[in-house]
Amino acid sequence: MQEGPDEAHQRPDGLDDLTVQALGKLSEALETTERVRGHLYAMHQLTGTADFQLDEAVSLFMQAGREDWAVRIQRELIGRNVTPGHWTFQLVEEYDDTYWSELRAVEKAARDELAEGRRHLYEAELKERRRTHGRPGHEAR
Repeated sequence: MQEGPDEAHQRPDGLDDLTVQALGKLSEALETTERVRGHLYAMHQLTGTADFQLDEAVSLFMQAGREDWAVRIQRELIGRNVTPGHWTFQLVEEYDDTYWSELRAVEKAARDELAEGRRHLYEAELKERRRTHGRPGHEAR
């Protein structure tokens, strides 16, 4: 059984504890933005679903002889922007282009310059400290 993290997850020589912690926190921030993207895509898909459900409501109101409500929903809600000038796909694209992609680039640049591109050094060291050495299911690799 091999001990310790694989080479891709070992701290390069000379890399100090605080820099490893800072890189870990930067990585954590990137992970949080990945979660945000997931929520944005969920909003995008759910809003689209709701818009199509409104079509069904319009049809049912028309069948019920409630043309006034059908017309109001059609006119005021179907195809409506979720924020001024934006559908949800535009919010996703703007988030990707102006925030998420920039954070990804900065996180990668920091890893490349400070840690020879190695990822999750903080977590790899945390795993090494927390696992039970020699115990099945607690292997290093």
